[in-house]
Amino acid sequence: MSTRLVMTVVFMTKVFMTMVFVTVTLSGCQSHPPSHRAPEMQDGPPGVIPAGLADLPDPEVRHERRSARGNPQSYTVRGKTYRVIGTAQGYRKSGNASWYGRKFHGRTTSSGEPFDMYQLTAAHRSLPIPTYVKVTNLENGRTTVVRINDRGPFHEDRIIDLSYAAAVKLGFAARGTARVRVEAVPERKGFVLQAGAFSDLERADKLKEALESLTGRPTFVVRVSGEPLYRVRLGPVKGRTEAERLQGVISAADYGTAIILPH
Repeated sequence: MSTRLVMTVVFMTKVFMTMVFVTVTLSGCQSHPPSHRAPEMQDGPPGVIPAGLADLPDPEVRHERRSARGNPQSYTVRGKTYRVIGTAQGYRKSGNASWYGRKFHGRTTSSGEPFDMYQLTAAHRSLPIPTYVKVTNLENGRTTVVRINDRGPFHEDRIIDLSYAAAVKLGFAARGTARVRVEAVPERKGFVLQAGAFSDLERADKLKEALESLTGRPTFVVRVSGEPLYRVRLGPVKGRTEAERLQGVISAADYGTAIILPH
């Protein structure tokens, strides 16, 4: 075989192998759809919807310091500047609400916390983070309290972006938006425990003295105007955890199950 023929064979072999490599590589790339088209990247409800989302209890409204993240004086998104207001006190507004779900589940929110679509949270453009608000679906009257820990929605026709769980509780998860009213919830200073209600003041006073001795907590008797009952109440106490502990102490001493009331 001549030298020229050998060189030609070698060259054609290299060309053939290069074509095979490119073909295999491209086939491998095309075996997975682009990430922006992948089903898991499309927002919507979870694949399996947990039971009980519609009956989630409202989060406990408690004092929280402003988050170190998510509270600049102003910020700009898509060329528009938004300002974070100084206080949520007195905030009340009606408009459209939307919701977000699986596409953002686990991602970091503006507060730095991971987004959990199964919790009662929300995104707002201007309220301080965190803020607790009461949201009322004006179309069916359902309400829930949510904790704002994220920024958005950046659509002018919407005033709040709710978690999937909140949308379920408000009854519009099967739709994109609903007409709602958003109201800031005042911080609760604590709780009181109502341990009994009596028509006889003497019996109420006896329970008051017994509970003060048992718990070491201030206890008092109140009578609501227009009602014949004397109510024995203990507190106030800070935090529901402490209120529930005292509830257990009272129950264990055979004084019944005290009712925990916001103060």
